[in-house]
Amino acid sequence: MRVEGLNSSLASELGTLHRPPSSSIFGTKKPNVMTATPPATSRFRRIPVSCSVRFRPCIDIHKGKVKQIVGSTLTDSKEDGPALVTNFESDKSAGEYAKMYKEDGLTGGHVIMLGADPLSRAAAIESLRAYPGGLQVGGGINSDNSLQYIEEGASHVIVTSYVFNNGQMDLERLKDLVRVVGKERLVLDLSCRKREGKYAIVTDRWQKFSDVYLDKEILDLLANYADEFLVHGVDVEGKKLGIDEELVELLGKHSPIPVTYAGGVTVMADLERIKVAGLGHVDVTVGSALDVFGGNLPYKDVVAWHTKQEALTV
Repeated sequence: MRVEGLNSSLASELGTLHRPPSSSIFGTKKPNVMTATPPATSRFRRIPVSCSVRFRPCIDIHKGKVKQIVGSTLTDSKEDGPALVTNFESDKSAGEYAKMYKEDGLTGGHVIMLGADPLSRAAAIESLRAYPGGLQVGGGINSDNSLQYIEEGASHVIVTSYVFNNGQMDLERLKDLVRVVGKERLVLDLSCRKREGKYAIVTDRWQKFSDVYLDKEILDLLANYADEFLVHGVDVEGKKLGIDEELVELLGKHSPIPVTYAGGVTVMADLERIKVAGLGHVDVTVGSALDVFGGNLPYKDVVAWHTKQEALTV
């Protein structure tokens, strides 16, 4: 597990860092080797996860419109740059999509505001009011505004950049969010990109790499503070190139709480690949590939697959 760059409070939460007796803190020709041991009094306990896979619908909102955008092309600029790639823009409102998901009995969907503008916020609230308790919401969430979205009907708030601040995990901000909305209403977005062979959590519209890498220790630690994880495979998200199977395997093996994967689903077979690679523990979001978002994958077929998975649950 990589520990460089983590702030002191996070290192404390991870437990005592043990160094071999032959090494010195201040100077040695041999590299320091560190291993993390969870604290003996850790509040974490492994939560059993049902071996069923659910389809989690999504509503991505950009400037008040439901769109499918290649997320890695977004920037922090208030104006759309020439590099922005939009796969689809709908003539239906966010509320209409929410009603469709409600009618089809789909829960735990994600409403993501791809910008903090008033039009996007209004569209997100419209969707929450159309399906109270059935959707989660993310995009610009912090300890000051999180409770407002819960009051508008969100089942959970989804948070990334507020917690992973300036390339590091801000554990105090995370604890503050838990105090405000409660662990049971918090989803941590751990979307990541590969760097040096490992999955680094990325923030600020997926443009900035943090110094936190997804592994068992990090997932175990963060499970103390969240009800679920949401993980976009940013390298394949929105590109319909196929899923990041290695990332799905990591999540299926190590996530101790419910986790949803998004990125690269193109055909029905990809849903089965996620089910197998994720050991039946990883839910899936599908965006640009769906026909309701301009793609070729029939939404009704995905809903039917979802219904079948629920029927298989023992």
